[in-house]
Amino acid sequence: MKKNILNSFIVFLIFSIFSCGKKAINTPPFTISKEFKTDSATTLNVHINARLKLKQLLSIASKIKADSAQITNLEIHYLLPGNTDISAGDHSYYALARLLKPNEVKPADTLKDEAENLYRIKVLGLTAEKAKKLFELKNDALNGKTIVGKFIDDYNHTVIIPFKDSLDKKGNLYVIELDSTAKIVSATVTLKATTNGEEKYLVTQNGDYITLKNKILAQFAADGLGVPFNSIKAGY
Repeated sequence: MKKNILNSFIVFLIFSIFSCGKKAINTPPFTISKEFKTDSATTLNVHINARLKLKQLLSIASKIKADSAQITNLEIHYLLPGNTDISAGDHSYYALARLLKPNEVKPADTLKDEAENLYRIKVLGLTAEKAKKLFELKNDALNGKTIVGKFIDDYNHTVIIPFKDSLDKKGNLYVIELDSTAKIVSATVTLKATTNGEEKYLVTQNGDYITLKNKILAQFAADGLGVPFNSIKAGY
């Protein structure tokens, strides 16, 4: 009896040691909104609530793979709040993950989940730490102004800040863009227009424009057929 108790205790102790050595990662909340199928891959749009770290993105990919075992050519686009399911921009999502086939694996590919599935994950957007620093930037041009929101441009690594000036009786919308040193890299006075009941702000003479709705800034090219090349929610 004593021997059995001792053996059980040893097994429990060994299990505890290995469990403590392996830090568990909680899968962050996510939702799948779109599925696109081509001959080469099944791509899922996955909405996340924050700028996640690599291991967190891997955890989500692993969970999706476990729940969708029939998908062999899996690719995942991670979207931040405000990112749209359909966009004309190459960097319109935060990160990209792809499940690798055995013949695609290279020596540098070491990212695998607990089921031994190998992934290649590329984070296109800024980290939460870098985004936080951009949000904290100050510039004298904003003194006394009413800031409409702060929006991270992950492609240019800048923060876009639309604002209004109480001294401007016309109520124009101004937009400045700051780099990581708080230097203004672009400044625009927009021209307000309404098309088919939609309020938009022209930012170039060519007709490029932005929209601001529900704290989401969307950027459109004049010839973009109404599809944004970038969109993001304030504060993310």
